[in-house]
Amino acid sequence: MTDKANQETASALPIEMTGVDISAMQDPEFIVFKGINWSVAGGEFWVIGAPQHSGKSDFLMTTAGLIPPAGGRYKFYGNETQIFDESRLADRLRMGFVFENADLFHYLTVAENVALPLRYHKNLTSEEAGKIIDELLELTGLKPIADVSPANLPRSWHKRAGLARALTLQPDILLADNPLGALDARHSFWWLRFLDSLARGHQWLGGKPLTIVATTDDFRPWRGSGRRFGLLKDKSFVPLGSWNDVISSNDPLVKELLAAPIEETVTPANP
Repeated sequence: MTDKANQETASALPIEMTGVDISAMQDPEFIVFKGINWSVAGGEFWVIGAPQHSGKSDFLMTTAGLIPPAGGRYKFYGNETQIFDESRLADRLRMGFVFENADLFHYLTVAENVALPLRYHKNLTSEEAGKIIDELLELTGLKPIADVSPANLPRSWHKRAGLARALTLQPDILLADNPLGALDARHSFWWLRFLDSLARGHQWLGGKPLTIVATTDDFRPWRGSGRRFGLLKDKSFVPLGSWNDVISSNDPLVKELLAAPIEETVTPANP
């Protein structure tokens, strides 16, 4: 790639959707969202809310290039994107993806699961890879359970191992599918603090702020400044803005995701 091309890529938006339609992963003929216009600048931290089973995973997997858009234009760092096949592997590796259920291999240990991206994509010796994984396990609090199979661990630790695996190759973008779902308060607090440290610029990433997109079915744990919020509703993407914009919204679905009293989320029928 030429210097000019490198400069253009560096200045391009990491994620830019124009009129994008998104289909269901299980049924490509079924359109979950239509006409999405959304862009993400480098270093932004987005939280996208929607109810359970409403297509959040389909939205995020399309963003990750794991399933192609059903329509419209999707650009990743300025390059038109359908799906990240082998020819786009370098682009694909700029993204880390945390699956909602972690999707770990139970016949491997936690450390072996975390090391998989290094084994497949980097030509490292066992000693070199071991040092990298040890550091990452230490950072994510997984060192004490490194040699344990996921089958013998609570789900909260599965998700954290999935996060560590997503960070192994030091990506530019992190996509996290409902990362706080089904976590207890202790693990949720850890996730929020750690994601904030990644967004500010973590030592693991050389101090560079990480661009983050997370989905959720509950806005409440994500309260605070420094994040941008969006809503998936009625097959559309609705940008909400800051946390102050979220809590001042009159949208019934936003209120539902804030666990407002039922009388505030339901429009009464006309007498």
